[in-house]
Amino acid sequence: MAVYQLIKTQKLPVGIDEVWDFISSPNNLKEITPEYMGFVVTSNSGGEKMYPGMIISYKVSPLLGIKMNWVTEITQVKEKEYFVDEQRIGPYSLWHHQHRIESIEGGVLMTDIVTYKPPMGILGSIANSLFIKTQLEEIFSYRKIALEKRFGTVKS
Repeated sequence: MAVYQLIKTQKLPVGIDEVWDFISSPNNLKEITPEYMGFVVTSNSGGEKMYPGMIISYKVSPLLGIKMNWVTEITQVKEKEYFVDEQRIGPYSLWHHQHRIESIEGGVLMTDIVTYKPPMGILGSIANSLFIKTQLEEIFSYRKIALEKRFGTVKS
């Protein structure tokens, strides 16, 4: 069935080192995830910073407060440019999330590219139309606000 993509950008008025230090630490994921999701990192395969091959497991409640395990692997890292996480165990048939950052005038441009495929074929496509896409949009809206609180906003 269908594969979907969500692309979000955000400008932050700080240096690339500060943004990279924050986003490349699994310990900071909870801060940028809505509270209602009950997000908890339950383990990672070592280290404060992400590296290729790092496995991170979480407990998350994406729907109706039902707790589930989610395991991702950091498959690619280019220091201060990007990293990629891919789901190994979790709610999607496919989850590939690119986190990109680049220096721009006045700060940093962050770009998130999420490519995903819901489970259950046509039922997953219907679920995407009914609530999955909306929930992902809400999560990234929350993330944008959380990052603005932490780093500030770019003045237009």
